[in-house]
Amino acid sequence: RRLIRRLSRLQWRDRTGPPGGGPNGQSVYHVQEPGGREKIRELIALRGGFAWWWVAGALALDQVTKVIVVSTMALHRPVPLLGDVVRLTYIHNEGAAFGLKLGGPLLHTVVAIGALGVLGWLFLRLPQTARLQRTALAMVLGGALGNIIDRIRLDYVIDFFDVGISETWRWPVFNVADSFVTVGVLFLALSWS
Repeated sequence: RRLIRRLSRLQWRDRTGPPGGGPNGQSVYHVQEPGGREKIRELIALRGGFAWWWVAGALALDQVTKVIVVSTMALHRPVPLLGDVVRLTYIHNEGAAFGLKLGGPLLHTVVAIGALGVLGWLFLRLPQTARLQRTALAMVLGGALGNIIDRIRLDYVIDFFDVGISETWRWPVFNVADSFVTVGVLFLALSWS
């Protein structure tokens, strides 16, 4: 603790290096200096770079498709796209991922918000050079946000993609947000393997 206190009290004249602060003359911001906290917040906000566009894109695409489905489709009435293999079926998913019934809607929302916090923390901790991991986490964050918005607003998630063969071999109905989460998780697994 003493060392940290002494380091935070260093005067500018006590620092070594070029007169700009950093090794290439860029400014050095400290939390203790006037405006230091604001500069650090700006750096954190910009840290995501291009990956924040994935979050925004996934969220926007998910919400727009859900608005279209709700306004144009009848609940539980399949609309074939590629025969019976791919169809659109508008449902209300009150369960967890893929319709699993594990607790109630409040539990699902709380767990989803907690997971979102962990994902956000991981995203901010990744270095700028980890582009694939940052993109993958951004996709997962955008998808998770889309489903959390549904849970908070409606107490259920709007799902509509229905894939399978006949009625016995069907994947659980899912949405755009689930697709972003799944692809993001696959990219994370590939990048860390």
